[in-house]
Amino acid sequence: MIDLQQDSLILVERRAHVTVRRVKGELMETVVGIFKTQAEAGRAADYLKSAGIPEEHLIVLMPGASKGELEAVPTTETEAPGVGAAIGGVVGGALGAAGGMSLGAAAATFFVPGVGPVIAIGLLGAALLGTGGAVGGAALGEALDEGLVEGLPKDDLFVYEDALRQGRSVVIAFISEGRQAEVVRRIIEQAGAEDIDSARKNWWVGLRDAEEEHYRASGRDFARDEPNYRSGFEAALHQQTRGKAYTEVVNYLMVRYPKIYNEESFRRGYERGRTHTKSLMKSFEKSA
Repeated sequence: MIDLQQDSLILVERRAHVTVRRVKGELMETVVGIFKTQAEAGRAADYLKSAGIPEEHLIVLMPGASKGELEAVPTTETEAPGVGAAIGGVVGGALGAAGGMSLGAAAATFFVPGVGPVIAIGLLGAALLGTGGAVGGAALGEALDEGLVEGLPKDDLFVYEDALRQGRSVVIAFISEGRQAEVVRRIIEQAGAEDIDSARKNWWVGLRDAEEEHYRASGRDFARDEPNYRSGFEAALHQQTRGKAYTEVVNYLMVRYPKIYNEESFRRGYERGRTHTKSLMKSFEKSA
């Protein structure tokens, strides 16, 4: 599947485990693996580092600390609002080692609404979650390559969040296109990862029956409209649209989904996606 993200001028092509993105004229590949345990993710990250992937090109996301540990960490007024408000600070490789890693990379704990505490290892993790608060905006900007930040796979953020809610961990590697990508893909697979497309499919399977029932209750044909409906549902979960009414982001949607953004099925899916996000937020607030 090829998708032109006109807002960031990034060409995206999806394959199993791999997303190819053209960033500033250079083809970069993002290899993603979702793991059942932190230890598996840690081993995969170590294997990738041993294969020559620089630390600054790796992201590891893991379920974070307990509620009690989080409450003991003071927040500051400078933290970024919304997704990924930082409540921790930069820590050393020791935090990563707890998950079986020896990356020695910067790590921070974030509170992600609707998900809970998340540990992000690697500076790109802060950028992916939408905040640099834990490492300081200026320091983050100096440490990260602008092209890599621009090419982060943020459209799949809701899939990563779903994995984290289930206690799973996510490993993401940023690499130049070529033979190295195949090596990295094999490492990810052999380490026992689920690829992003399978994770996205399973995420929708878990929601589909309820969404079909809701849509059919209005007298509409879900089997016919499901592709557009699902696209609208997912669109409501993007960082650029999350929590916003359709009318607030219609220009963004028009660019991203030019052929279907104004279809009734898409708009109904978008509204259900907003409802889903609100439900997750409330559910977490009750359990916190």
